[in-house]
Amino acid sequence: MYMFVRKYTKVRSVADAARRAKSGIGHILRESPGFRSYYVLDGGEGVGVAVMIFKDRESANAANDKVLDFVKASLHDLDLGDPEIIAGEVLVSMESNA
Repeated sequence: MYMFVRKYTKVRSVADAARRAKSGIGHILRESPGFRSYYVLDGGEGVGVAVMIFKDRESANAANDKVLDFVKASLHDLDLGDPEIIAGEVLVSMESNA
Protein backbone atom coordinates (compact mmCIF):
# COMPACT_ATOMS: atom_id res chain seq x y z
CA MET A 1 0.00 0.00 0.00
CA TYR A 2 1.01 3.61 -0.56
CA MET A 3 -0.07 6.64 1.49
CA PHE A 4 -0.24 10.37 0.83
CA VAL A 5 -0.56 12.76 3.78
CA ARG A 6 -1.28 16.42 3.02
CA LYS A 7 -1.10 18.92 5.88
CA TYR A 8 -2.61 22.40 5.53
CA THR A 9 -1.79 24.84 8.32
CA LYS A 10 -3.85 27.96 7.56
CA VAL A 11 -7.32 26.65 6.82
CA ARG A 12 -10.07 29.15 7.51
CA SER A 13 -12.61 26.35 8.12
CA VAL A 14 -11.46 22.75 8.23
CA ALA A 15 -15.06 21.57 8.65
CA ASP A 16 -16.14 23.40 5.49
CA ALA A 17 -13.11 22.16 3.56
CA ALA A 18 -13.83 18.59 4.68
CA ARG A 19 -17.51 18.82 3.73
CA ARG A 20 -16.68 20.12 0.28
CA ALA A 21 -13.81 17.65 -0.17
CA LYS A 22 -16.06 14.72 0.71
CA SER A 23 -18.15 15.19 -2.42
CA GLY A 24 -15.55 16.53 -4.87
CA ILE A 25 -12.48 14.59 -3.83
CA GLY A 26 -14.63 11.62 -2.91
CA HIS A 27 -15.86 11.43 -6.49
CA ILE A 28 -12.30 11.60 -7.86
CA LEU A 29 -11.03 8.93 -5.47
CA ARG A 30 -13.90 6.49 -5.96
CA GLU A 31 -13.15 6.50 -9.69
CA SER A 32 -9.39 6.11 -9.19
CA PRO A 33 -7.86 2.66 -9.68
CA GLY A 34 -6.19 1.29 -6.57
CA PHE A 35 -8.05 3.58 -4.14
CA ARG A 36 -8.38 2.12 -0.62
CA SER A 37 -9.39 4.87 1.83
CA TYR A 38 -9.47 8.61 2.55
CA TYR A 39 -9.51 10.48 5.85
CA VAL A 40 -9.64 14.16 6.83
CA LEU A 41 -8.88 15.34 10.34
CA ASP A 42 -9.19 18.68 12.07
CA GLY A 43 -5.97 19.31 13.96
CA GLY A 44 -7.30 22.52 15.53
CA GLU A 45 -6.19 26.11 15.01
CA GLY A 46 -6.55 25.99 11.22
CA VAL A 47 -4.69 22.71 10.70
CA GLY A 48 -6.31 20.22 8.37
CA VAL A 49 -4.80 16.88 7.39
CA ALA A 50 -5.90 14.64 4.53
CA VAL A 51 -4.76 11.01 4.21
CA MET A 52 -5.20 8.91 1.08
CA ILE A 53 -4.32 5.24 0.90
CA PHE A 54 -3.87 3.36 -2.35
CA LYS A 55 -2.86 -0.08 -3.55
CA ASP A 56 0.42 1.19 -5.05
CA ARG A 57 2.56 4.26 -5.74
CA GLU A 58 1.49 4.68 -9.37
CA SER A 59 -2.23 4.85 -8.61
CA ALA A 60 -1.58 7.12 -5.61
CA ASN A 61 0.46 9.57 -7.67
CA ALA A 62 -2.12 9.69 -10.45
CA ALA A 63 -4.95 10.38 -8.02
CA ASN A 64 -2.95 12.90 -5.98
CA ASP A 65 -2.39 15.04 -9.10
CA LYS A 66 -6.16 15.11 -9.75
CA VAL A 67 -6.91 15.89 -6.10
CA LEU A 68 -4.46 18.79 -6.00
CA ASP A 69 -6.01 20.21 -9.19
CA PHE A 70 -9.46 19.97 -7.57
CA VAL A 71 -8.26 21.70 -4.39
CA LYS A 72 -6.69 24.58 -6.33
CA ALA A 73 -9.78 25.02 -8.53
CA SER A 74 -12.59 24.42 -6.04
CA LEU A 75 -11.32 25.25 -2.55
CA HIS A 76 -9.25 28.35 -3.36
CA ASP A 77 -11.62 30.59 -1.38
CA LEU A 78 -10.60 28.81 1.84
CA ASP A 79 -7.02 30.09 1.48
CA LEU A 80 -5.52 26.65 2.08
CA GLY A 81 -2.06 27.55 0.82
CA ASP A 82 0.41 24.91 -0.30
CA PRO A 83 0.25 21.71 1.73
CA GLU A 84 3.14 19.92 3.33
CA ILE A 85 3.09 16.54 1.56
CA ILE A 86 4.49 13.31 2.92
CA ALA A 87 4.16 10.14 0.88
CA GLY A 88 5.50 6.63 1.10
CA GLU A 89 4.99 2.91 1.32
CA VAL A 90 2.85 1.72 4.21
CA LEU A 91 5.04 -0.53 6.35
CA VAL A 92 2.54 -1.51 9.04
CA SER A 93 -1.23 -1.75 8.79
CA MET A 94 -3.47 -2.99 11.60
CA GLU A 95 -7.20 -3.09 12.07
CA SER A 96 -9.37 -4.00 14.99
CA ASN A 97 -10.53 -7.59 15.28
CA ALA A 98 -13.88 -6.36 16.58
